[in-house]
Amino acid sequence: MTEKVLDEFKGICYKPGLQIWTINNMKMVPVPEVAFGNFFEGDCYIVLHVSRHSMNIHYWIGTHSSQDEQGAAAIYVTQLDEYLGGSPVQHREVQGYESPKFKGYFKSGLIYKKGGVASGFKHVDTNVYNILRLLHVKGSKNVTAREVEVSWKSFNTGDVFLLDMGKAIVQWNSPQSNRKEKLKACMLAQDIRDRERGGRVQIGVVEGDCEEATPELMKVMNSVLGQRTGPLREAVPDDIPDHKILFYLKSLSLFLSLSLSPSLTLSQDCYIVDVGGVSVSVWKGKRATNEERRAALERAVGFIKAKNYPPTTPVEVMSDGAESAMFKQLFKSWNEPGQTRGLGSTYTRGRIAKVDRVKFDVMELHAEPKLAAQQRMVDDASGEVQIWRIENLELQEVPRSTYGQFYGGDCYLVLYTYQKATKPQYILYMWLGRHATQDEITACAYQAVNVDNRYNGAPVQVRVTMGKEPRHFLAIFKGRLIIYEGGTGKPGVVSPDSAARLFQVRGTNEANTKATEVPARASSLNSNDVFLLKTGDLTYMWYGKGCSGDEREMGKTVADVLSKQEKQIVMEGQEPPHFWVALGGKAPYANDKRYLHDLTLHSPRLFECSNQTGQFRMTEVAHFTQDDLDEDDVMLLDTWEELFLWIGNSANQYEIQETYSSAAEYLKTHPAGRDADTPIITVKQGVEPPTFTGWFDAWDPHKWSVSGCNTRSEPLEGQCHLLINTLSRKSLGGDAINTAPGGPFNNSSAQNYKSQSALAPSYSPSCTRPGTLGPEVLRSRPPSELPLGADPDKREEYLSDADFESLLGCSRKDFQRLPKWRQSDLKKKAGLF
Repeated sequence: MTEKVLDEFKGICYKPGLQIWTINNMKMVPVPEVAFGNFFEGDCYIVLHVSRHSMNIHYWIGTHSSQDEQGAAAIYVTQLDEYLGGSPVQHREVQGYESPKFKGYFKSGLIYKKGGVASGFKHVDTNVYNILRLLHVKGSKNVTAREVEVSWKSFNTGDVFLLDMGKAIVQWNSPQSNRKEKLKACMLAQDIRDRERGGRVQIGVVEGDCEEATPELMKVMNSVLGQRTGPLREAVPDDIPDHKILFYLKSLSLFLSLSLSPSLTLSQDCYIVDVGGVSVSVWKGKRATNEERRAALERAVGFIKAKNYPPTTPVEVMSDGAESAMFKQLFKSWNEPGQTRGLGSTYTRGRIAKVDRVKFDVMELHAEPKLAAQQRMVDDASGEVQIWRIENLELQEVPRSTYGQFYGGDCYLVLYTYQKATKPQYILYMWLGRHATQDEITACAYQAVNVDNRYNGAPVQVRVTMGKEPRHFLAIFKGRLIIYEGGTGKPGVVSPDSAARLFQVRGTNEANTKATEVPARASSLNSNDVFLLKTGDLTYMWYGKGCSGDEREMGKTVADVLSKQEKQIVMEGQEPPHFWVALGGKAPYANDKRYLHDLTLHSPRLFECSNQTGQFRMTEVAHFTQDDLDEDDVMLLDTWEELFLWIGNSANQYEIQETYSSAAEYLKTHPAGRDADTPIITVKQGVEPPTFTGWFDAWDPHKWSVSGCNTRSEPLEGQCHLLINTLSRKSLGGDAINTAPGGPFNNSSAQNYKSQSALAPSYSPSCTRPGTLGPEVLRSRPPSELPLGADPDKREEYLSDADFESLLGCSRKDFQRLPKWRQSDLKKKAGLF
């Protein structure tokens, strides 16, 4: 490898995170983090994802990219693989056919942009509003959005579209789109607002089957798109073939008819594994020649052509000792020499002659600022911190003695200030508690804008949902971050104090540690981790058999913050009787020996099973969490020794039957010769056993509580309905609108658009029935200001069903089941009292 190439790789980060480059003038150019998820159709990209246990390089090919760019990207991928010691797994990704793993990196969705960087287009200009584009959004789990012509001709009756006008975004939901598709599109719109426009965008929603409910928004759309002259096109079916996920594993032909396992003979060559024409893998022996290893990706592409497979066929290239989880599942047994044991150790970064252990150290950021940027760590987290809590919808500064303690019933603003070239820089985190009310969430966003204005728009705004805290946020609190499941930190509010409280501690150093409250019962324990049990007079520090020394040290740090009581160390298996008494008695918990390994032989995989699109499909969910379990569907969790069928409360009988049949077929046709009698365990939503929950981090057993209104369900959807549902005069007027990649826009259209700048469109989430009133008419108004005849004591009865659920967090039927005091409490919080 030339020194020139080495220079281009100097800034590569070996710590967990995402790094992206595009090919520009045949050179590998970094893509700014704010543009992650945006891909020009005329370009090729290289995406490096580093996790604790593995590295993955994805080579993304745009539909309109040139052969020269594709060739340059392929060369860079090979050289990058060599530079990283051959440890990454290489993946070939084609636009529109990306793997679930690749899509999983971009939770808000992928945006395909017309043109290319070489044509002069920029990935993202933050805080720029002279934009006009129409995004065609598809997907309910992994979302993709493609720029199309700004015209009604681009619309159809089955998908969701975002009309992005710079300072305003209108989301148009087709008549046939489902709830999940609408919610995902809303999340994408919010992501554009927060990352590209600094939070200064208003978002409105139009229901395609009830456009008359939002006449002002329709005026805006027609002024930009022109008048609609005919019926919309029929819905375009998704590209994923039915049952295709069954599964990359239908058949397996291994060239030379050899059974792969690390051995001296096999390690001298490279092999192609054809997984039934659905995917192609290349295995590179560690003793193969450099020429053979470098030609692996090219040979795989040539093999696809020779077999007349579709050019979109996925390709995976890996080295001996760095095989992907998917590849290992092709074989019933796999000899893993020198496999690392014990949690807490970090992944191995391979070199040809040496193996280095890499541990995250925030002090490295002082010497390597470029490393800090690529790690999403702007500094070593030693800057100034100021925290406010939302109280009575206003900001109230939090005492410094309580910094790092967050309550699930509250919302907070955390302003972080650091220096760059003697100039102050700001990050404004909006932390939203799982149990916070919609009013508080709305107020948090509103107050964030006020703080942002106070600093002349300088802060970078980061929306943080409870349990999804980014690394830098954790590092700010130096290993002393404690998240209480519920309650509030507001002064004067007394929360019921249970006899015992249990906290799960995860992290190995000050930069990645947090303690999360879990139910104080034995079933919450996990042999992988440290747990702190706080009782009336004693705090137990419980060390699971799988936790590391570093994790134990961080557990002690958190324990000192959590309680000033006496501490007692308890080793798993040596618990005193009072420990179990405080937890309500012994109970099974996630303590199987498989949890004790740093990397299980066969990593668990999660699949979504749904027929919401009209066809039954199974789609893999990469990097899964509890939030990926959708109550409308059935989910299949494959832990190798068993299959779990998780049945959502709203899943239909057809999905349940099809999933069970598909699970049996999955085992029967698996090329590794899986035992057809592998247990298939049916799990109902809300009553999951620890053998299931143990595969998820920080499992919340009350997430789907059916004892009352679930005020925590789908806060993003609620925000789309409540927080950002109108377009103000300010947001629509004043600035000129110029053509942006994605569709034509002429001067006459601009004049028509500007003529509508005086409009103040309103939004209603669904067609209103006669007698219904909008939330803006009913909320927080004295009786004298209500419409004539409206009963001020029964304001909720005038809401549409959708507004009712958005404001009160439950259906009318569930609301009526609640006691009167609970109904009154919810109405007060919603401003309907």
